[in-house]
Amino acid sequence: MLLFYQILVLLALIVFLGIVLRNLVDLKGLPEHASVIGPLVSVLVPARNEAHNIERCVRSLLQQDYGLFEILVLDDGSTDITPELLCSLASESGGRLRTLKGGPLPEGWHGKAWACHQLGCQAKGELLLFTDADTMHQPDSLRRSVEALHDSGADMLSLTPHQELGSLLEKLVVPMVYFILMCYLPLRLVRTSRNPAFSFANGQYILLRKAMYESINGHATVRANIVEDVWLCMAVKKAGGIVVAHNGTDTVSCRMYRNAREVWEGFSKNLFAGLGYKTTALLLVIAVMVFLYIMPYAFLVRSLLTAEFSKEFFLLPLLQIAVVLLTRYYIAVAFRQPLPILLLHVFSQTVLLAIAINSFYSIKFGNGSQWKGRSYNFS
Repeated sequence: MLLFYQILVLLALIVFLGIVLRNLVDLKGLPEHASVIGPLVSVLVPARNEAHNIERCVRSLLQQDYGLFEILVLDDGSTDITPELLCSLASESGGRLRTLKGGPLPEGWHGKAWACHQLGCQAKGELLLFTDADTMHQPDSLRRSVEALHDSGADMLSLTPHQELGSLLEKLVVPMVYFILMCYLPLRLVRTSRNPAFSFANGQYILLRKAMYESINGHATVRANIVEDVWLCMAVKKAGGIVVAHNGTDTVSCRMYRNAREVWEGFSKNLFAGLGYKTTALLLVIAVMVFLYIMPYAFLVRSLLTAEFSKEFFLLPLLQIAVVLLTRYYIAVAFRQPLPILLLHVFSQTVLLAIAINSFYSIKFGNGSQWKGRSYNFS
């Protein structure tokens, strides 16, 4: 029975490796030599307590070589010096940057969706680019993204930015976002399948047509979805729209979190919510983490301690670990992640397991998800 179990785990990991290899083929970069002269693009940035990031983000957006764009940044009740920094940036921008003051958060909305909704209402462009305040953009990123949207005929485009990593917990946990994406979601089906179950979007960079955005009622349709980017993609697909994804590591970068506390709170906020608050789905995710990624190390340690080097306790777990590390290697190279950290994959999975449990507990028995001074529980 144990031998059958070990073989089954190995086969599952090989299947996931195959999905990753296929996804790496399908997730292409943006066009290299885009020259489209397209419509007006409204670049929309929600900002709440982003004093560490906002100058870098806005200055990189102001340097875009796409000819026709406006930048709108909404201050969502910041208590740091974000408003003062925005005022200074606006005065330097020659009218390219408009700053907005966000209204009070309505009941039933989460902060980012409300901020994006207000930005969308003020946008003048035919295309809308929603991007986060902790991103930085290469000068050609907007031009190449518009070209990719135009060439594909899509209604919505999203990128996978390069994730900047500082603290140890960032290095352990943040790369798992792309690991989960690449292992479990066949990205080709995001574009080709009408089934909204095959949806992907990264809220750090979403470009979509305003006509489609308005037809799905914009961010109002995802006002109670903490992982609003994926649910926005689902709404577009349900409306018959086409969604495409591109590897954007050479055009956009993002420092998602800046310390261990932000990593813990941010992933705790998103993990259970991303599963639609479904306990069964969370238990399945936990089972996958334990049996596929943590138990092989447990078997290997047992084998070394007891000097029992059988297929069940040593050889097959060793092969399982090798397949996982090979999978991590391909993903790390594709998304410019530090290679040494992949050797700590078991610790990444262990921390993610702890975050999953905390995410469930905070929603079911605690005060809800905590983020930037706000508490959410839409379960």
